[in-house]
Amino acid sequence: MQPLIHGILLAFGLILPLGVQNVFIFNQGATHRKFTKSLPAIVTAGVCDTILIYLAVAGVSVIVFSFEWLKISLFLAGFFFLAYMGWVIWKDNPSVNAHREEKGFSARRQITFAASVSLLNPHAILDTIGVIGTSSLAYTGYEKWMFTLACIVVSWIWFLSIAIVGRKIGQIDGNGKFLNSLNKISAIIIWIMALYMGYQFYLLIGE
Repeated sequence: MQPLIHGILLAFGLILPLGVQNVFIFNQGATHRKFTKSLPAIVTAGVCDTILIYLAVAGVSVIVFSFEWLKISLFLAGFFFLAYMGWVIWKDNPSVNAHREEKGFSARRQITFAASVSLLNPHAILDTIGVIGTSSLAYTGYEKWMFTLACIVVSWIWFLSIAIVGRKIGQIDGNGKFLNSLNKISAIIIWIMALYMGYQFYLLIGE
């Protein structure tokens, strides 16, 4: 039972902060008239997180943190990636999409964008590999797989939940004012994360 509870609490702690992935899934739920239209983004994010969690538990964390140059590269890439994604979210205008489904993300674009913010986001990779990967070292055999399954299930439930919440808010926020404000706040938070990644890069090259 301990690995299960540990996995649930750890996964929630990592996934709760307002990041690029969460904002994108939320917006897809809010800007589509039908919930099913946002499923490509939800499923892609869930599958990507499942892959990252599995790799983390499988021992990729040991490889990543064994090479200093790889850590430095991830932090540098993370700075530029988050800075760019913050700009994309800042410029996005949900009010335009609130009553025009045809302007929303197509299934292909949802899959591409969700995969990029999941698999190409160094901040998410470092969190998953560094935190979940190292935490899983406390368990072996059945307990390790219970811990892994808990993390994966929480991830899927979370993405479904924020898309549903986005859907409800999108129905209420007809003019998109709330979503616009949320995007601005999210972009600022993501830029702060980018600065943190840049600072970590500076510390590493200064050693």
